[in-house]
Order: sequence, then C-alpha cells, then structure tokens
Amino acid sequence: MENEVSSPFLQYWNYSMIAGAVIMAIAGILVYIMHHLRVSVIRDYKAKYDYINAKEIKNYKLVFICFGISTMLFINLYGMSKLHEMGVWFFVRLFISIAGGTLIGYVAFLVLEYYYPTVLNNKLRKWRYIPRISKSGNKMRLLSEEEEDVHLAEGMRAEENVFSIDYDVWVDEKTGDVSIEKYPGHLQALKCNSCGFFTMKVTKEEITRQPTKDAPGELIKYFQCSYCKSVRATAYNISNKEADDYRHATLHRFKKNKNVDLVRVEIHSAQSGKKFFEFQNLEQAQKFLEEYDSEKVS
Repeated sequence: MENEVSSPFLQYWNYSMIAGAVIMAIAGILVYIMHHLRVSVIRDYKAKYDYINAKEIKNYKLVFICFGISTMLFINLYGMSKLHEMGVWFFVRLFISIAGGTLIGYVAFLVLEYYYPTVLNNKLRKWRYIPRISKSGNKMRLLSEEEEDVHLAEGMRAEENVFSIDYDVWVDEKTGDVSIEKYPGHLQALKCNSCGFFTMKVTKEEITRQPTKDAPGELIKYFQCSYCKSVRATAYNISNKEADDYRHATLHRFKKNKNVDLVRVEIHSAQSGKKFFEFQNLEQAQKFLEEYDSEKVS
C-alpha cells in the first residue's frame, strides 16, 4: 500500500502549527522569567512595590495568552499523520483548537481576576512594610496615621482624608531623617470577608461630621464586592491636628482590650441582605448602632 502524501498546503500548515506552538510556548516562559528577573534586580523596596503592582498581573496575562495560543496550535496538529486532504475535518479541528485556546485564556482570566489578587496583596504588603534603611544605615520606623500627619503638607493630608492617596512616613529616630512614600488609595481592592477575594472596592464616601477646632471629623467609606456583591462600611476620623498637637501625644490603646485592632459589625436585613461594617474602636461601633438606619444605608 502506497503512503499517502499530504497536499503542499497541509504540509505548510502543519509545519506552521509546530513552529508557532513552540515559539509561543518559549515566549510565555521568557516573559515569566524576565518579569521575575526584573523584580529581583530592583533594590529599592518602594520601586519594587510599584513595579509589581503595575506589571505583575499584566505580565502574567501575557504569559497565559502565549500558552493559550501555543495550546491552540498544538491541538490543531491532532491527526496530522493520518489526514492528507482538505475536508470538513480541517474546519472541525480548527474550531476545537480555537475553543481549547479560548478555554485556557478564560480560566487564566478568572484566576488572575479573582484568586491572584489575594496572593498579590500579600506580596505587596511585604514590600510596603518591610523596614526601610536610612542613608545613615539605621533602621527606620513607620509612623502611625496620627504621627505621620506632622510630616505631611496640607494637600497631602487632604488626599489622605478623601482616600485618593495614601502616604507612608518612615523616620530614622537617631538622625531625624524622614522618608515619605506615596501609594494609590484604592487601586488595589480589599479582601471581602464574605467570599475571601480581594474584590472589595469603594463605591461611596460620605463625611458625616466636619472637623472642628475641638474635635476631629468623621468619614464613612462604603465598599461593595464586585464578585459576591456584599457590602460594608468603615468609619474614619478626619484629623484636624497640627504639628504642635502631636508633641506630647501618647499611643492610644484600649484599656481593657489591648489586642483589639478592629470592630466588625454584621447586620442581617430582610430587605437588603447581609452587610458588614468596620470601625476603628468600640465607641465608633456603638455610636453607629445607635444611629443606624437601614433605609439610608442600603
């Protein structure tokens, strides 16, 4: 029995699929390796944070696109040694290969959109809060929200008050050197307490009490999860203090609950479902519950 020879078009097609699949697979691997090499050579922690925050998910998407195309091309080689003529099978195989590549791309999108932000958030927190070293070689201390206001200009404090920008202030307590780092306010979503994904984003901000000379103001920040649609709100103080007000300030702690960092209230409603509210202390939570109106909050 004579061996059948594929048509010149099919031979060229098969060779193109093989070469393309290998090239795209190598390209995906190279993008992954180059990304991690770039991260490793960045010495400054803030610069490393900015690069990872801006590029990591984009680069990983590119990696999955390359792997998806490579898989699609490999699938298109199925049965190439047995089929030698153009026919319906050619278009069926082409459709199946496109579907396979699309499936990989869709799964990758779901992973990077809903699961990976959890991993990325932990990675970003590591580089943001790792202790800085001053020019004098001393270990610097990260100031609290109240302490850092002394070193921020009025415009910077206004940015923090509306949560558009977040500033970290590091101080070398031996030499007095100060380093101020600027971070985006809400570009990185928060973790949702219902579904566990970092898909909780700000939907509305409301100033419920203006700051005065004698008392700070209050701002309520409303969040909604883009995945499970759960909502929550958190109350924040709007500081009215100046540098002189912090000279004799002491660190505030709960007298009876030293380990309390956050008060979380969960409310179940027949009309609006389950909602979560977070507060910085017990007094804010108690005041909120006394004035809570489900119709205004929903």
